Amino acid sequence: MNFTYEVIPVENMEDCRDLCNELMSFQKSKAYIAPERFDSMNFDTRMVPSVKKALHNYIVIVKDGDKTAGYVYSNVSPKETYSNEFATFFDLSSVSGSNVGCLSQFYIKEEYRKYGIGSVLFDMSMKWLHQFQDVDDYFIFVSNGNENALEFYKRKGFSVSHDILDGFITVLRSGRKVLISEKR
Repeated sequence: MNFTYEVIPVENMEDCRDLCNELMSFQKSKAYIAPERFDSMNFDTRMVPSVKKALHNYIVIVKDGDKTAGYVYSNVSPKETYSNEFATFFDLSSVSGSNVGCLSQFYIKEEYRKYGIGSVLFDMSMKWLHQFQDVDDYFIFVSNGNENALEFYKRKGFSVSHDILDGFITVLRSGRKVLISEKR
């Protein structure tokens, strides 16, 4: 396997369409609370609006030769972005600054899991997020049923903050202290 990690500009986010849609299908397959909510979630309803509302976006695609293996999408957004018609994701008054960092979407195709890709993508995202000195609060939102992702993020220094939408999403949180793995 020959993995390459390519940071792509927002103008090329269309390259993530299939991966994002696979992520939504994967999340639905794992969900035991309201899986039907995923029926309306796809690249156009999740990634596109998120990119448009964010102040800064970071997208990395992983390839194995010419095959796409996965991606990560992180952003820095005004904290008010996370209080909308869908849900209020966290107590806005608990965030010290006006912006938050979010590891928003993260997906690795099943056949590529267990090769360390997740740790590389996580580290790249955290390094990118840490460059914004005005951001002290980082969030990750994990859909119900995705226990592997939940445990992965906890091992990386995030803590469960609370659940929203009656357990549909678990909110993980960390401050600037999140450590970037030493292994690459």
